[in-house]
Amino acid sequence: MGVLTAQDEVLIKERFEEMLSHCTRMKGEEDRQLIIRAFELANEAHKEMRRKSGEPYILHPIAVARIVIHEIGLGTTSLISALLHDIVEDTDYTLDYIETHFGKKVASIVDGLTKISGVFDKNSSLQAENFRKMLLTLSDDVRVIFIKLADRLHNMRTLDALPAHKQIKISGETIFLYAPLAHRLGLYSLKTELEDLSLKYRHPKIFNEIVSRLADNEENRKQQIREFSEPISEVLRKNNISFEITGRPKSIYSIYYKMQHKSVPFEEVYDLLAVRVVFDPSGEIPEKTQCWNIYSLISDQYMPKPDRIRDWVSTPKANGYEALHATVMGPHGKWVEVQVRTRRMDEIAERGFAAHWKYKNTGTQESEIDKWLKSIREMLDNPSADALEFLDEFKLNLFYSEIHVFTPKGQILTLPKNSTVLDFAYDIHSVIGNSAIAAKVNHKLVPLNYVLSSGDQVEIVTSDKKKSQREWLEYVATAKAKTAIKDSIKTDIKNRTELGKQMIEEKLSEMNLIPSSRIFKKLLPEYEVTSKDELYSKIGSGIIVLEDLQKVLKKNTKNKWIRYWELQLTKVIPTKDDTSVATTTDDEKVVIDTKAPFLLRENPDGTEANYKLAKCCNPIPGDDIVGHRNANEDFVIIHKSRCPHAVKLVSAHADLLIQAKWTTYKILSFLARVSIRGIDKFGIYNQITTIICKELNVNIRAINLSSHDGIFEGTMDLYVHNAKDLNNLITNMLNIKGVEQVSRVESMNELP
Repeated sequence: MGVLTAQDEVLIKERFEEMLSHCTRMKGEEDRQLIIRAFELANEAHKEMRRKSGEPYILHPIAVARIVIHEIGLGTTSLISALLHDIVEDTDYTLDYIETHFGKKVASIVDGLTKISGVFDKNSSLQAENFRKMLLTLSDDVRVIFIKLADRLHNMRTLDALPAHKQIKISGETIFLYAPLAHRLGLYSLKTELEDLSLKYRHPKIFNEIVSRLADNEENRKQQIREFSEPISEVLRKNNISFEITGRPKSIYSIYYKMQHKSVPFEEVYDLLAVRVVFDPSGEIPEKTQCWNIYSLISDQYMPKPDRIRDWVSTPKANGYEALHATVMGPHGKWVEVQVRTRRMDEIAERGFAAHWKYKNTGTQESEIDKWLKSIREMLDNPSADALEFLDEFKLNLFYSEIHVFTPKGQILTLPKNSTVLDFAYDIHSVIGNSAIAAKVNHKLVPLNYVLSSGDQVEIVTSDKKKSQREWLEYVATAKAKTAIKDSIKTDIKNRTELGKQMIEEKLSEMNLIPSSRIFKKLLPEYEVTSKDELYSKIGSGIIVLEDLQKVLKKNTKNKWIRYWELQLTKVIPTKDDTSVATTTDDEKVVIDTKAPFLLRENPDGTEANYKLAKCCNPIPGDDIVGHRNANEDFVIIHKSRCPHAVKLVSAHADLLIQAKWTTYKILSFLARVSIRGIDKFGIYNQITTIICKELNVNIRAINLSSHDGIFEGTMDLYVHNAKDLNNLITNMLNIKGVEQVSRVESMNELP
């Protein structure tokens, strides 16, 4: 806080006039006066505020506005919104006031930029909620994102004024979210500076070392670029091409990234030098053809590295980026990256989506951006209740590396690197994804988790009887696929629940009964469920049948462990005898019988389980098990009874052990491994997989079989519901002629 001095007033006026001089898109005096009014309001609102650096706070919105108009290239509405972006959060001015004086559009953008507090679940991430709210405005106006990126860029440029722990926090957010977002919107210059500044504060020693190394050979580098560029300039002039050629070093962060991910020293980073050729296209020849013609002229001068050609003029990146990249051997034995672009491509590369307004009728690059914006809007239409989960899924859509794959009819789809055929299926339509059973990639049959590569042609094999499964979430890399799978599972659960409710009500009606709390108090423990919804779902799934309903209701049930589950215990503290003091979600203290079995229930709706499976023995439903209470956490760890680690726990911490019992598991799947050995004969592998997949409907995660001297052996990782299903599977495989031995692998420590 502090009153502005005369010196402050002079500085503010200079900065504002300098910013105003860059307003090339003003439509006349009316726009100018509107900008001045916005500045005067912001200046008045922030007049007693100072930044951590001590400078007047108003200099921040002025700087953000300058970035918005000069470095991104937006217009008057964005400039005004940038000037006003902090006044609702930091002062007494309201959105209604802004709407009255500057219009609904400016108020909407400022609303999207205004941070929030105190209105969301205290357990959610406030930063994540802020970001989601900002994205909601994206549905109407993408300028919100541009101004937010400009705001973040100026904060990063002035981060020196903050303490070290805040520098690390803000720079961490920047590299995690804002730099990828700038990249995704095609704002290359902003993305590069955000990355470099983030590295400066997260790893200052590494940053300074790279800066020093670049500075040490700057003159030498400039000389190399001049020598390298001259033959190219000469041949382009001979061919009457209007062009500009510039040289620059790779960004500090890109050098750091390559050193880290390729484990190479500074000197061995390929294409440390980069030269950009920007030309003015001429005549009726397509821009793409002219780019390749220039590449041809360059490759006549310097030998290209064949595996380092990147053609983004034929297939632009998903953020609209178009250019032809090649790495060639320079005159001093140094690799040099050459980028070839038209003037239009260069402006789009530097200013990203903002430049598309100027070139919106020129080709496919805008449609790629539109597809991405559409996918974000789809996420926002049905956002996750968990803000952090939403943020993770949004992050999936900010991919750097992309692949281009083809439908059977030749349509190109852009997907993130490491996408599977299941991602491909959901990208086409959720109905195709939900009913997928396999795929043909380049005419060869592959499983749903097969990872695609650029150039693959993919055909999805579907079945009307197939439904999405929870383990599919491990198969996919895109937010769109994850969201669709979760929605499908939730819909399936809802349908099963409604069907089960209808079935039990009809059954009770036949007995002249109506549903009541007294009836459910008898039914829940008898059917080993903890809620009415779980009961309905299992009835609707066919897991629970109601043929014995009348007999169940006539029982005098006083189940000794029902209270344990009705109370939804959050912490269990053992006492000296066979009881424990338990705390409920309502902070009610109750005494329970620790001899009562701990029920492991199925949570197909995605709610958090009340236990964790020990990785040392990987028990599955049906195994004999024992529970071990974690003294510091509110869950139970489940071991096989014969697990060596469990035996050790019995001797050392018997007071923390409890009985445990599986309920019926028919929806969720668990990973189990079997070893198999037999006589290697023609067709036996096909017989084994047919038994597993078609007859028993078991999903295979991995097969590792090898053959030698007429004998085959190996392991298979399978998803099964319970031990009974696994035993049936083993029995069926042993019935195959030639299979000599099949057994479950008890130790699962080596499971991926």
